[in-house]
Amino acid sequence: MKRPVLTAFAALMLTATASQAQQAADPSGVWLRDDGNARVRIAPCGGNICATNLWIGDTSKGEEAGDRLVMSLKPKSPDTLAGTAYDAKRDRTYSITVQVSENALLTRGCILGGVLCKNVHWQPAK
Repeated sequence: MKRPVLTAFAALMLTATASQAQQAADPSGVWLRDDGNARVRIAPCGGNICATNLWIGDTSKGEEAGDRLVMSLKPKSPDTLAGTAYDAKRDRTYSITVQVSENALLTRGCILGGVLCKNVHWQPAK
């Protein structure tokens, strides 16, 4: 009698896990940074997610079109992904969270064990 109950419970847990994975936030698309200085495409790349600069207005801080951030993210909640982001140009890895909503994206990148963090707001490009 215990075996069918355990099997049913296991099947229910697998279904719930698959359902959560399908509902995970998806930041894919073209986004405009809130300061108006960047247009970025976020899309799958291999087993990761890449954010590639399509356009940069002011390149004085070293950002250029074509620069790419490779993110390894996992669902933290239905609207939030968390993990790491690697910037090959600067050879630096950040901890990152990405909060996704229908009309906005909020990224929070941190270095030095979370001591130094920066939030960036994004809007979908038209």
